Amino acid sequence: MKFSSILFFFLVPISIWAQTSTTYFSDVWVADNGDGTYTNPIIYADYSDPDVVRVGDDFYMTASSFNCAPGLPILYSKDMINWQLINYALPEQVPTDIFNTPQHGNGVWAPSIRYHKNEIYIYWGDPDFGIYMVKTKDPFGQWDSPVLVMEGKGLIDPCPLWDDDGKAYLVHAYAGSRRGVKSLVTVNKMNEQGTKVLDAGVHVFDGHENHPTVEGTKFYKRNGYYYIFAPAGGVATGWQLVLRSKDIYGPYEEKVVLEQGSTNINGPHQGAWVTTLFGEDWFYHFQDVDAYGRVVHLQPMNWVNDWPIMGKDLDRNGIGEPVSTYRKPKTNQKFQKVTPVETDEFIGDDIGLQWQWQANPDVVWYAKLRGNNFLRLFSIKTPDKSPNLWTVPNLLLQKFPAPNFVTTTKVKLVPEEAETGKRAGLVVLGMDYATLTLSHDKDGYFIEQTQSIGAIEGAKEITNEQMRIPSNEIFFRVEVNAPNAECRFSYSIDGKRFSSFGQKFTAKPGKWIGAKVGLFSISTPESKRGGYADFDWFRITKD
Repeated sequence: MKFSSILFFFLVPISIWAQTSTTYFSDVWVADNGDGTYTNPIIYADYSDPDVVRVGDDFYMTASSFNCAPGLPILYSKDMINWQLINYALPEQVPTDIFNTPQHGNGVWAPSIRYHKNEIYIYWGDPDFGIYMVKTKDPFGQWDSPVLVMEGKGLIDPCPLWDDDGKAYLVHAYAGSRRGVKSLVTVNKMNEQGTKVLDAGVHVFDGHENHPTVEGTKFYKRNGYYYIFAPAGGVATGWQLVLRSKDIYGPYEEKVVLEQGSTNINGPHQGAWVTTLFGEDWFYHFQDVDAYGRVVHLQPMNWVNDWPIMGKDLDRNGIGEPVSTYRKPKTNQKFQKVTPVETDEFIGDDIGLQWQWQANPDVVWYAKLRGNNFLRLFSIKTPDKSPNLWTVPNLLLQKFPAPNFVTTTKVKLVPEEAETGKRAGLVVLGMDYATLTLSHDKDGYFIEQTQSIGAIEGAKEITNEQMRIPSNEIFFRVEVNAPNAECRFSYSIDGKRFSSFGQKFTAKPGKWIGAKVGLFSISTPESKRGGYADFDWFRITKD
């Protein structure tokens, strides 16, 4: 599609564009090599199932967010390589009463993002409730309330297509865990507003014989062909399949167009075809890197006999393989290097956009008071009978940003009572997790390094090491190193000399997401109300 950059500019207030002038440059991962080339991954963070749309000469990306809130991250780029996190389309997960408690692995699955009649649309499937849509004329601002386009169990990975005659269609797949069938692709009619499905749908492809676990469907039209891009073969082991037909309902021809081949980039699939103003074609996809999540890659894309080929066909079998380094997409000017934000100095009126909670947030979980350059997390009681932090909603977390990085913070605990029960600190969370915790009892303050191996299954948190400290303030650090996301914890009294503490911990992914690192402040259910922890800053560095 060709869009008018000038038209879109007038749709967006000038004040919104000013937000892009505040840029961040990562200390731990930058894809732009500065010489006209880039290195994959372009984002070494868990932006799973990425989809991208071009609006004029601007690019917008979204990704799966599952149970995390806010959801549906919105990233922005001018050159397809340097990306900023600018917003979320979903401040709260819906239905809100369900997602007010952690629903690991549920929620937003594999969204698609499209531009139609001066508005940006995002569709996603919730495997338990159906297919939703949100839209906006201003991707930097507030998005409309979600609309349930198609109610039902197991409906996932939707993507709309507005045809040349204005008629609207929706393609989607199925979650076998909810519907009892998978590897099936269905096309439905929608109303022209894209807010409601009008029929039961027509199955257009069955991948059970040759392409198990067909999912992640994306709908396009080119040269009279309808195309459905659909990954197959599983998250870490699969390939990118493309279907095409002259009729929207088929029959569809099939071709594998991207595979791991001789490279070390596994599961190269599920993403976005983007055509630039210069007529170049590119394909975004993810790679599953275990605890680091599903990181974003960009491949050059060419057309051969009306079939797309991504990456490079190294063995000349007609199927592309991912490239690690390549020239950047052509642009009309050179743009500044920028990366999604990681470090938060807690200066300003609110926390950074990189933060997400495990459930819909409650306004009393934290305070960022104007003029105070620290974050206050209140000592919120954990759910009754909770054996560990897996079921705690008020964990403030962000994605792992690189293969190797160091996270450091300073915490001050104010329990507001002499008895024990309040604790706060640093956490690396996945299906297993580990913490570095500042706590107290009637005799004073102490630090602990704890872990829960099998947290997802209810394993109790255990203490590996404990030590008294002379005050209620401490510096905490965790160093994360590839290839296995090995974590080493340390502490400091003065912020200069750090001492190792506790045991090594190997981070594990969460449910469908990568491991996360962040902060917490909690209270036992039995403890009296009150208490809080102040965090001066949260820094991610290379050493």
